[in-house]
Amino acid sequence: MTASFGAVFLMLCLLLVKHMFADYYLQTPKMLAGRGEYFHLGRAQHAAVHVLGSILVFAIFGAPLSFILIVAALEWIIHFNIDFVKASYSDKNQLKPTQAAFWRAAGLDQLMHNLTYVAMVWAWVTFAAS
Repeated sequence: MTASFGAVFLMLCLLLVKHMFADYYLQTPKMLAGRGEYFHLGRAQHAAVHVLGSILVFAIFGAPLSFILIVAALEWIIHFNIDFVKASYSDKNQLKPTQAAFWRAAGLDQLMHNLTYVAMVWAWVTFAAS
């Protein structure tokens, strides 16, 4: 199927804006504390906030429900694990915002999330766009 350049660009922009809100405005203290442990309810909730935003974006573009559910599940798993890797690395190395390694870890985390959105938009263009 085909999608216009404008639609692809707009979808990617909406996913990036959603990411900014979910990562920087909508995190609760529960989501931020204890993230170095794998089975962390706060991180699961944080990933769910991201997924809800992405569901909204794909719904706006009229993506089929089956596509939305698959992408949402994959995004939750990927987001949860990207955040775990960053948190466990940061905890293990006792990184602080005054250290360059802290910012490299944060930057790599954000890059991985952004590449996830590129993959999600590619999937929409390839499998769901009309």
